[in-house]
Amino acid sequence: MEPIPRYRFERIVQDAIDLIPDELSAVLDNVAIIIEDSAPNAPDLLGVFDGVPITERNDSEAPSVITIFRHPLCACAADERELIDEVAITVIHELAHAAGIDDDRLDELGWG
Repeated sequence: MEPIPRYRFERIVQDAIDLIPDELSAVLDNVAIIIEDSAPNAPDLLGVFDGVPITERNDSEAPSVITIFRHPLCACAADERELIDEVAITVIHELAHAAGIDDDRLDELGWG
């Protein structure tokens, strides 16, 4: 599908964040979630975690950042319902990295 307006995409990302269970909210304490149109060097990248996982973090660490990419997520969805699902999966996937869960474990859990 064509990219939806940024304000609508931001709402979808916020809705995905709101689905995160309370017991995982501590992971978000030092993580900023931002939205970009696309990654300059990886146009198909849906999201990325940049920082130190909570399992390795100390008090002097700078905040970590999860970036969610609007254009590739819209491109991989057939309609808005599918986009909502893809955004939720991407947010959870990147949040899992912030929690210290690697790609192999995410694959085992079905979130790869």
